[in-house]
Amino acid sequence: MNLAALVFDAYGTLYDVHSVVRRCEALWPGKGAQLSQLWRARQLEYTWQRSLMRRYVPFSQVTMEALGYACESLGLKLGEAESAALREEYLRLATYPDVAPAMKRFEGRKLAILSNGSPDMLEPLARHSGLPFDAVLSVDEARIFKPAPEVYEIAVRKLGIAREEIGFVSSNCWDALGAKSYGFRAWWINRGGAPVDRLGPRPDAILQSLGDLPEILR
Repeated sequence: MNLAALVFDAYGTLYDVHSVVRRCEALWPGKGAQLSQLWRARQLEYTWQRSLMRRYVPFSQVTMEALGYACESLGLKLGEAESAALREEYLRLATYPDVAPAMKRFEGRKLAILSNGSPDMLEPLARHSGLPFDAVLSVDEARIFKPAPEVYEIAVRKLGIAREEIGFVSSNCWDALGAKSYGFRAWWINRGGAPVDRLGPRPDAILQSLGDLPEILR
């Protein structure tokens, strides 16, 4: 498969956003998993809503606003100490177990992150994980969130590679389909066995883990 670059979503694809559960549980016993789920759902909803409203703010702000909403909704007291602790957790999220072994098998192509995350979140996270990226790209440059076409254009421009030569990987079906609609080859990591979103295009393949991709690329 003649692809010059592989571009990966970050949150939920390479990095497990729910690895914050342990810290949430330590702060609010019995509420950790529920808080993590609501926090993530509201975080994504805010990106879509802000894009439609043309009221962009960095993802670091979106993340903390979503946390504030989730805590208030669950009746949890959120002070500066708790906010700081959870903000720090996002800078060292755990990678999924399938990620590091698979990344070693992608040598010979440019590798990049393209994420909703803002640079102040992504750059420390990428350094902490030690994954071998040629570029860490943020929607912050386009000032709109995925799945807007302007976001995927960032990868073409920054990597200097035609869209037809870029493969995109995400565990968010709507993100993979956004990339496919833009013109990338796109694969969806469907770790949860969900149905494909009804948005028009379909992914080039549905993977159970990132470890499935090297065989497809052979």
